[in-house]
Amino acid sequence: MTKSWISSPEKSAPCTIIAEIAQAHDGSLGTAHSMIDAAAEAGVDAVKFQTHIAEAESSVHEPWRKRFSPQDDTRFAYWKRMEFSKDQWVGLKQHADDLGLAFVSSPFSDEAVELLQGVGVAAWKIASGEVNNHMMIGKLCEGGEPVILSSGMSDLDEIADTVNFIKSKNVPACVLQCTTSYPTAADQVGINMLPVFAERFGTAVGLSDHSATIFPGLIAAWQGAQVLEVHLTLTRRAFGPDVVASLTVEEMAELVRGVRYVEEMRANPHEKTSISENVVAMRDIFMKSLVLKRDMAAGSVIGTQDLGARKPASGISVRRHDEIIGKKLARDVSAFEPLQEDDLI
Repeated sequence: MTKSWISSPEKSAPCTIIAEIAQAHDGSLGTAHSMIDAAAEAGVDAVKFQTHIAEAESSVHEPWRKRFSPQDDTRFAYWKRMEFSKDQWVGLKQHADDLGLAFVSSPFSDEAVELLQGVGVAAWKIASGEVNNHMMIGKLCEGGEPVILSSGMSDLDEIADTVNFIKSKNVPACVLQCTTSYPTAADQVGINMLPVFAERFGTAVGLSDHSATIFPGLIAAWQGAQVLEVHLTLTRRAFGPDVVASLTVEEMAELVRGVRYVEEMRANPHEKTSISENVVAMRDIFMKSLVLKRDMAAGSVIGTQDLGARKPASGISVRRHDEIIGKKLARDVSAFEPLQEDDLI
């Protein structure tokens, strides 16, 4: 993944599909590595984590969005358990590199930005709750890596303010339509916002999908989304708050296959002004010619009751039946023999 993949709002480049791992590893380094393997198996372009440093972003007073963990007394304790050391992050990034996956993460503090700057990221992801954190965003713009901005908690003016701030740093940006609802129902996906974002912000656009289905991603690809981010889970029986909004490895693979299929369709629009060579052969087999319903002798006048239609289309087209009525036969013609031009006077 290079800076060029979101350097403009043009939609000609392939969609970058990001497997969002987030906290699906539940603090297990081994599981985190397993999920990178699974993402590669699914065929995505990038993996994305969330980099939390509890002391830098939270406190014991932070409330739960949803109380799901029987082992963490507080949200702060949960974030603490999600932390990896710098060496561990380096290992995860190297694993992604080895598998040809771009490594992306969402920082939630200046300290997380500094840690990730030392690790190296292909792009930064700004979570919905950090859109107004220009102090942190300014810091992560220092290296010039692309910035992917989630929009789940902001209105258009707020997003525009942050996009303009990012642009002022000469950093490419991509705005993702996002609905902060887990899972997201069909009437809340908001796929219609992609062209609105493209026109309003003049950036690349995409979708951060929490629907736990492949359908919004396919529609986003048809609309020319440059980025598609979807949560990944190893199984729907896994522990964690995002499982209900995630795709399994098999579903992610199907999404990837579908997006590439959609891109192939978009890149090859068809027009009905001409008929391709392979279709010409099919026409001869499946279409019909005008025939006589009975044996008729040379000199006979063809009447409406004499004409029929039969395969193959090796004779006069059935659509010309009106002009053939009243014509004389130049030779004897057998029943159901495709009529030819030289059969007529």
